[in-house]
This record gives sequence, C-alpha cells and structure tokens, in this order.
Amino acid sequence: MEQTCIIVGASHAAAQLAPSLRQEGWQGRIVVIGDEPHLPYQRPPLSKAYLLGEKDSNDLLIRTADAYAKFGIEFRLGERVVSIDRERKSVTLQDGSALAYDKLALCTGTRVRTVALPGAQLEGVHYLRGIADIDRIRRHVQPGAHAAIVGGGYIGLETAAVLNRLGMRVTVLEMAPRVLARVTAPDVSAFFERVHREEGVDIRTGVTVDRFEGDARVEQIVLRDGTTLAASLVVVGVGVVPNVELAQAAGLDVDNGIVVDACARTADPDIVAAGDCSLHPSPYYGRIRLESVPNATEQAKAAAAALCGRDKPYRALPWFWSDQYDIKLQIAGLNAGYDQVVVRGSRDTGRSFSAFYLKSGRLVAADCINRAQEFMQSKRLIAEGIAVDAARLADETFSLKSLFEAAQQQSD
Repeated sequence: MEQTCIIVGASHAAAQLAPSLRQEGWQGRIVVIGDEPHLPYQRPPLSKAYLLGEKDSNDLLIRTADAYAKFGIEFRLGERVVSIDRERKSVTLQDGSALAYDKLALCTGTRVRTVALPGAQLEGVHYLRGIADIDRIRRHVQPGAHAAIVGGGYIGLETAAVLNRLGMRVTVLEMAPRVLARVTAPDVSAFFERVHREEGVDIRTGVTVDRFEGDARVEQIVLRDGTTLAASLVVVGVGVVPNVELAQAAGLDVDNGIVVDACARTADPDIVAAGDCSLHPSPYYGRIRLESVPNATEQAKAAAAALCGRDKPYRALPWFWSDQYDIKLQIAGLNAGYDQVVVRGSRDTGRSFSAFYLKSGRLVAADCINRAQEFMQSKRLIAEGIAVDAARLADETFSLKSLFEAAQQQSD
C-alpha cells in the first residue's frame, strides 16, 4: 500500500523538504498543506524588492508549479491543519476532514508578534509577514505622507529604507536605547542609526508607543510621554512567535520551538520538524531556534533523510543577511555570550566595516557590512575554531587568510 508523507506549512522548509524526500528515495505520496493561497515563496524580498514593486508574486516563488509536479508533489493551499492525532496517524483540517499519514513533517514557521494597543485595529496599521500584508501596505504608500515603523529590528529598518525610497517621510520608533539592540553590538547599532539619519529617516530610540489614533484609519501615534506623530501608515515589526501549538497539543516536546535532534526528528519517530519553528542542537551554540532561510533549507534536507530512515545530521553554521540602501550586511554565526567586540574599518564614516565578536579569544560571530570576503573568512574561522588575535583582526593591513595558513601549519 502506498505510503503518505504530509508536510504541514507551505514554507521555505517545505519547499526544500518535499523534493528532498524524492531525492532520498521516497516513493509514496507527498502532500503539502499551506494556509496561504500561494505556493512556497521567498519571504526576505517582501520588505525589499516586493514592497518596492521590483518583483511580483510569481518572481518570489521558490519553485514553479511545474517543478513540484515533476516530483509528484501535491499541494492543498488555503487550508489549515487544526490538530494531529498521533495514535491514528492523521491530521484534521479546518473544514473537519481528516487525512491519514505515515510520516509527518512540521514546517509551520512563525507568525508576527502583535501589539495590544488602543487603535491597533485601525485601517493603515499593518504587520509584515506575507504577500497579503505587503499588498495592503502598498495601498497606503503615498509620497510625502508620514509613515511610522514600530520596532527597530532588521525588518523594521529594511521597511523604513524602502518606504523612504518610495518618497514617504519615515520615523522609526524603538523601545530599546538603540536599534538592533537584541542582535548586534552598540558599534553596529550606531552605524545603522547614522546611515538611516543620513538618508532622511527619523530614528527615535528609548520611546514607547501608547496608542494609535484616527477615525476610520490611523492619523497619528501617541507616545507614552505624550508626544504625537502624524502617520497615515504604520508598520509594526516587533518580532515573531514560533507556531508550535499543533505540536504541543499533539504531546510533542516544545521549548521556544518544536524540540528536535540533529536529524530534525521529534520524540515521535514518524514526525520531523524543520525551519523557524524548530529548536535544534548546534555544534557551535547549544540548542537554538533560528529564523533564517539557510537554516530552513539545510535542516529540511536532514529532515527528508530522517523520514527515509537515514541519518544526515544538520551541523551548518548559522548565517543571515540584511539589505538596506546600498548596504549588504552579512552575519556569520550567533553573537550570544561574546566578551569582546573588535571593529575592522571605520563605522563612523563610509559604509564598509566588520564587527567581530569574540569569546575567550575565539571568534563566535561577525557582522560584515559590504565586506563579502571577510564574511566568508569569518564563517571558516568560526567553523574551524581557529584562534584569533584581537589586534590583528582590527588591523586592516593584516590578511585574515594568513590565519588559515598558520592553522594548517600547526596541524601539520
């Protein structure tokens, strides 16, 4: 009898997991169930090229319908799984129908964190997660009008840069004392604040939004100190929450993510989880949950192998990127627990430098701004655990490449 693998969530992870199943030898049915009406699509361009109008929804597709058809992958789009019965090995959809599975993959991703503020339901107040969100935001873009971004993280700053380019007068409102406070060192925060101000964006840190005001649609924002700001468009970007409720209700282990092993298996041998929703072991950083495309893609390959009875542990080094104006920020590793930051280049002038995060003399992460080569070298330094000297890292005349040569000689 033909076996069935159901993939819950038409996400980046699903887009990789489904064809990888075929490549690993899965002969049975593959059914992907997604609650949006779209095939899996790239999310990073949403706040950039898609908002700018440089790409349409078809341009965002990770694979075409024909590509999935060649692999014999079925899609049920615009449908939502509401429960998993592990004993009967079936999932129940919102319409009450049930589908039986032999193997199950949870690629449920994340959802936006919402704010419970007065006026948050007004027309013109938006979140940014999917294509439909951007379509709504675009309808409110008016050159010369005021836009406010609540949250100074990567999504908030990327959106600010695009709305600024589209001719809006943009204010970024961040509760923390600096933008990107949770993810970067003060040097990097100061750099991005400078760049945005140079581009004409009003950056306000250490402020708290009290409420949104307007009749049918938003007209202004009131801060806790009583300051009012005009805004006909508000984008709230205050983080995401992993979609773990299905797994939790089914009795699977959950801890800020669906708990999996290095092969993406949950405690149930017939269920895997991959992508932003999973908490997995990293050989570099302990147990982590990552919100990144590279993680979703690589972990999905491990998950597909596991469903086919093979162990292909996922051990990739985390990496990320952000595009703002003429800046390409590439991030190698995670900077949690660093005890020293070394800056290579000037963050006070120009738009190119690197910030290296050290812990006990070893590189654990790097933020590389318009420095692709140093990003690639940083990935290797972290992965190979090569000892680095802070003074040399800061010296732009010193070749990082020589560190690999020295390490090679020592091993010989």
